[in-house]
Amino acid sequence: MTYGYVRASSLDQNEARQIREMKKLSIIPKNIFIDKQSGKDFERPQYKNLPVFILIYT
Repeated sequence: MTYGYVRASSLDQNEARQIREMKKLSIIPKNIFIDKQSGKDFERPQYKNLPVFILIYT
């Protein structure tokens, strides 16, 4: 199973292009984790959930 992570730096940025590219790689929507906040640190909820999700479901 393949997972993806998308981050847009601010609420007004659009993550659609990144999601389209992940879909081209056959990553299903439920396996794409998305955060809309700054990349200055790793305090991003979906980023933190990604490894936990992988450990539980793989």
